[in-house]
Amino acid sequence: MKLILKGHDYKYAVEQIMLMMYPKERPEYTAQSSDGLSASVILTHGAALTTAVTKITSEGETFSGISRVQRAALTDKLTNDRLLQKIIKLSFYKAAVLEKGGLYPAGIKPTGIKPAWGALTGIRPGKIVTKMLERGFSDKKALSVLAHDYFVSPERGSFCLDTAKAGILTKKALAQHDAAIYIGIPFCPTRCHYCSFVSHSVEKSFKLIEPFLEALYKEIDALSAVVLANGLNIISVYIGGGTPTTLSGAQLDGLIRKLASAFDMKNVREFTVEAGRPDTITSEKLDVLYKQGVTRLSINPQTMSDDVLAAIGRRHTAEDVLRAVREARAAGFSNINMDLIAGLPTDTTESFRNSLQTVLALNPENITVHTLSLKKGTRITLESMDIPDGSAVAVMLNEAGKQLRGHGYAPYYLYRQKFMSGGFENIGWCRPGFMSLYNILIMEELVTILALGGGGATKLVSPKTGRIERIFNPKYPHEYIGNIDRIIENKSGIAQFYTDAKNFPAK
Repeated sequence: MKLILKGHDYKYAVEQIMLMMYPKERPEYTAQSSDGLSASVILTHGAALTTAVTKITSEGETFSGISRVQRAALTDKLTNDRLLQKIIKLSFYKAAVLEKGGLYPAGIKPTGIKPAWGALTGIRPGKIVTKMLERGFSDKKALSVLAHDYFVSPERGSFCLDTAKAGILTKKALAQHDAAIYIGIPFCPTRCHYCSFVSHSVEKSFKLIEPFLEALYKEIDALSAVVLANGLNIISVYIGGGTPTTLSGAQLDGLIRKLASAFDMKNVREFTVEAGRPDTITSEKLDVLYKQGVTRLSINPQTMSDDVLAAIGRRHTAEDVLRAVREARAAGFSNINMDLIAGLPTDTTESFRNSLQTVLALNPENITVHTLSLKKGTRITLESMDIPDGSAVAVMLNEAGKQLRGHGYAPYYLYRQKFMSGGFENIGWCRPGFMSLYNILIMEELVTILALGGGGATKLVSPKTGRIERIFNPKYPHEYIGNIDRIIENKSGIAQFYTDAKNFPAK
């Protein structure tokens, strides 16, 4: 889609809303109108109002949308960027869904898709509701703003409301020096066709595991000193990947013992390990994890259809998932999460429904329902694999919401990604008392997340200002191993962050 920007340079905001309204298009910037699909996005400043106007031209017809903000509300750069990007997105949305001619036509007639999330873009739509509730808005008023100001559907509005309340409840129980630890294990038995995460197949990189663990232990020791010196209180530990259970039982045992010796774990409320692939789960590993204090286990089939499993490149069956859950319960685990993905290759609304019902019959405490994200570099996109369209994904997700609520689950966190089928979302559902602390902490950005290992992204959060700083680890195992000294040096930024009075108030 050809894009013409006038009076501003908010490219990212325009691209976000363009990708949601026209998911098959890609941005191409130009200085003037031309043949084909194009959008002119104009920002002008008047005495009292700043106005965004978008004009979309398609097949010789022009569709227009307008949105405004009071000039008096534009008080500083951060506020200006937020409000100006908001009206730009709203003007684009209106142009994409209203009939041609006139800024506010008498008869509203859809001309493009009308997303369930309306004009909302970004990873964390629930934050808008959180801010409203914290300012004293009633539930009804918050939902009304979502519906009338952002055109969000009632169902998605209810998801935002539920997850915002979960985040606020969690926030009330936090202290200013609370923090969480994330450990990234960038190895998997094989690479799934939908996967864009940086992970190495152990078939190709088994020899890297031991050197990786040696480097990880070195980083753990260095971070331990930083945590102690700054008085941080670890309340959650999450070992993710990749697939952490790609490691052997002895390696998992050694890793957790290392963590326990390096950090004060007495205040840890939740300890999660992703055992995502059932073909990596054994009774021995489960016994190690349970005895070493892991309280939450994630077993992620993504689908319970053997045909769909084969289509996404997984080398296990639905029966392997059932075995893994039985063995996890036998090992003592009473908090299990299971993931499903709506929109996988060869999946249908019927087979997705069967997967959902099979997982529900296992009674996991958490069920996360993802929407397929069509990321660059995955086999699904490279090979143009056959996937369900947006309308089919909508049916899958609507069925999931109905069934999950009917079985006593409630949404407690949600997030969105680029290139999601149908423009939908990922939602974590749980039974009462089983909200994942770590998932809420990271999605709501409530405390510092200290990340170790391959691809780990440390996120430093100031409770005083809300300011966030990030420190990234290399993504690939060999880069992580070879640069471990520089990685440790980079972690010095944590101490600087906590000694800066602008970021962190005195204890």
